[in-house]
Amino acid sequence: MKHKHETPRLCLVSSSGGHWEQLKRLKPLIDKYDGFFVTEKTQFESSAKYMMIQTDLKDKLMIFKMIVNSFRALKIWIKEKPDFVITTGTMVAYPFYLLCRMTKKKFVFIETFGRADMPTVAGRIMEKHSDLFIVQWKSQLKHYKKAVYGGCLY
Repeated sequence: MKHKHETPRLCLVSSSGGHWEQLKRLKPLIDKYDGFFVTEKTQFESSAKYMMIQTDLKDKLMIFKMIVNSFRALKIWIKEKPDFVITTGTMVAYPFYLLCRMTKKKFVFIETFGRADMPTVAGRIMEKHSDLFIVQWKSQLKHYKKAVYGGCLY
């Protein structure tokens, strides 16, 4: 099925904080192609088109929030029809990862800039499941088998 747009449609999604600051550096991709940002709603203002509920593994309501976020992600997916999901992590990106797998779209994971010399839990998991796994430090290459060095987003 052909999209009405000819350029790839990108969904750039990340949690708030440092992950979001890194992801925003990819705005030139949105300008060059076609796409949109998704992040978590916090007390800080965001330029993202879509906002998800903020959560993490220590949150007592995490399961409920992930269910709500999954329905939000599905609604966004149906409306926007992305070809690629690019993320710097973490939990907010998981529903989009599942949608990529179900629809055979491409999932790109960028390991966090904050860990130069050790892998992250998310990185260890997502390396196995991403179509492209990018690290921001050459020193991270030794921790991941299928990683490619992409340089720092900062």
